[in-house]
Amino acid sequence: MSQSPPDAAVIIPHYNDQTRLARCLDALVPQLEDAPGTAEIVVVDNNSDPALKPAYMARWPQVRFIVETGKGAALARNRGVAETTAPALFFIDSDCLPAQDWLATAFAVRDRAPLVGGSVPVFDETPPPRSGAEAFEAVFAFDFKTYIEQKGFSGSGNLVTRRGVFDAIGGFRPGLSEDLDWCQRATAAGFALVYAEELCASHPSRSDWPALRRKWRRLTDETWGLRDHGAAGRLRWGLRALAMPLSALAHTPKVLRSARLDSGQERLAALGTLYRLRIRRGLWMIGQALR
Repeated sequence: MSQSPPDAAVIIPHYNDQTRLARCLDALVPQLEDAPGTAEIVVVDNNSDPALKPAYMARWPQVRFIVETGKGAALARNRGVAETTAPALFFIDSDCLPAQDWLATAFAVRDRAPLVGGSVPVFDETPPPRSGAEAFEAVFAFDFKTYIEQKGFSGSGNLVTRRGVFDAIGGFRPGLSEDLDWCQRATAAGFALVYAEELCASHPSRSDWPALRRKWRRLTDETWGLRDHGAAGRLRWGLRALAMPLSALAHTPKVLRSARLDSGQERLAALGTLYRLRIRRGLWMIGQALR
């Protein structure tokens, strides 16, 4: 007799970050026993180098490990969906740390809407004082409430959805800002997106400028990929680029008032990084508009 499919699948894309993946699984796997429904955990490795070794994977016999050779988290998430028949799909990233009740909460909110995004507070992996990148991220990173309620999308590092949504609109598309693109396609098709503060998965802050720069270079490139590349679209993108330094000025009060920063030194570090990043993003965007 065939076994019934699980009620939900937890899909975790991974690439070259075994330490954080282990931290994620150590927090998540024990939650399987007390979950209010049956769930399987599917880790989709993006052909890491070095590859995950059998001894490493054997630490979590409850987890199914899959290899997706196509590069990018979008393809890894799509492969995870294809590898399971569960009707509910719970997405979390391998570098995230799920709260102790994350799986139970995912079950609790899964019927609230076709798409449910949770909160993603940041934490530091290095001792204080914070670097400029860490201070910046403490103020600005992963504001999922704003993303969902004002901008109409959720990051897929902490997202609950249904297989029917995938069947209706298709999977994540690589080479774009895939979270934004996928959620916009879903909401345009009539699927509601809501925010659930209690669905909590923390994310480490970027510890230094090179890491923060790589993140925002990728996001800028992905956002440009979704834009109109005609003359009018390039003009709008260029004007937005010129406004980047002014946007840093507009966000300065947020840094100065932030309760997440512990000292004047951290506020100065966050401000320096804010202006440095916005100027750099403006230059990237001008280059894209003129390309």
